[in-house]
Amino acid sequence: MPTAILIENVCRSFKEHFWHQKKIILNNINLEIKQGEVFGFLGPNGAGKTTTIKIITGLIRPDSGRVEVFGHPAGSQDARKDIGFLPESPYFYEHLTGYEFLKIHALLHNMKNYRNRITELLETVGLTKAANSFLRSYSRGMLQRIGIAQALLADQALLVLDEPLTGLDPIGRKEIKDIVLEEKKKGKTIFFSSHILPDAEAVCDRIGIIINGEIKNVGELNQLLKKNTKTDEISLEDWFIEQTKK
Repeated sequence: MPTAILIENVCRSFKEHFWHQKKIILNNINLEIKQGEVFGFLGPNGAGKTTTIKIITGLIRPDSGRVEVFGHPAGSQDARKDIGFLPESPYFYEHLTGYEFLKIHALLHNMKNYRNRITELLETVGLTKAANSFLRSYSRGMLQRIGIAQALLADQALLVLDEPLTGLDPIGRKEIKDIVLEEKKKGKTIFFSSHILPDAEAVCDRIGIIINGEIKNVGELNQLLKKNTKTDEISLEDWFIEQTKK
């Protein structure tokens, strides 16, 4: 299968101002995400997941290494136009309604016939009744839903979702997982980070685990979960804990 995201020998560090020293966040990581797959990027807090996502989307640059999106350098206009992105902590203008929020993003994408698309997405994420309510009245879960609608709005080939299931109740998580699987059926590539392991297990074709800025394991779920066991598969949660102890 063709490559959607290529990460080669990427390093990234940040200065710790108090000590005037560099803290290594990513240490020579390598990943290849195939087109049309759902890839789960797992790791404990502070492992480097969000930094990796910011590099893929072009929000920051690596200190060294190469990152490409559909063959284009990460951060270039050609790469950005193919990415629908939901950050971990999105900012919302509270004085806008849900519909107005999506309309602004549609105009930023130069979408002309956006009304039907917005109506469709509001129904998809379960916010039809809240379309004309101000975002300041939305719950955490509702804000997460409108953020996901924004990521889907321009129907781009790659969805990059940073903790997309945060703040959702079990019903909401089930609905978003169904959306992810539906987007995969359309041929989309989905790259998302998550700490909710059963949800990742339910939708991912492959997963990778990052710990202390290093990729520890990457592969298909059924193969990884059988690894180091002679008989039955272990759960993703048990496997994840096992990896963090190494």
